[in-house]
Amino acid sequence: MLLIIVSVVGIGWWQVRHLKATAGNDGSNAGVGLTLYRGDAGIALPTISGKTVDGKSLDLADLHGHVLVLNVWGSWCAPCRAEAPDLSRIAAETAPRGVRFVGIDVRDNPAAARAFASNYAITYPSFDDQNGLVLAQFTGIIPVSAVPSTLVVDRAGVIRARVVGQVDGNTLRGLIEDTEKLS
Repeated sequence: MLLIIVSVVGIGWWQVRHLKATAGNDGSNAGVGLTLYRGDAGIALPTISGKTVDGKSLDLADLHGHVLVLNVWGSWCAPCRAEAPDLSRIAAETAPRGVRFVGIDVRDNPAAARAFASNYAITYPSFDDQNGLVLAQFTGIIPVSAVPSTLVVDRAGVIRARVVGQVDGNTLRGLIEDTEKLS
C-alpha cells in the first residue's frame, strides 16, 4: 500500500514539474492558465510608472534587480479576494530574499482599494489604474478582462511566468523559486 501511495505522489510531482517545464512553449495556453517563458521567449517588462492607491509615486524601474511579482486585481473581484491571503503571506515570506510584489488595482476607487489592502494585510504598493492605462501597457501579455492575473519577472526585468486567473499559493511559490534560480 505504501508503495502505491509513494508512486501516485511521485507521478503527481512529475506531472507538476513537467507542466512547469513545458507550459507556454507552443502558445497553446496563451489565453488562460499558466504560461512560462523560457530562455529567449521571455518578454521585457514594460516601462511603467504612476500613482499608487495611496497617492504615492511608483516606478517599476526602481525594482530592477529584484524578482518581481505583479498582480492585477480589483476589490470587486471574488477570485482576487480568494487569492489575497496567499499573496500577502508570500510577499512577506519572500521579501527578505529580495522578492518584491506590486499590485495593479483596476476599475476600482482608491478608498475601496485601500480597504481591500487593509482587510487582507497587503503591505506592498498597488498602482491606481482606474483608467486602465497601466494595464494597457501589458497589451498582448495580459488580456484586459483577465482579473486577476499574475506575472513573475526575473531580476533582469524579463517576464518569466504568467497566470491568468486566480493563482494558487503553492504554484506562485514554485514560480518565484524557479525565477530566483535564473539569475
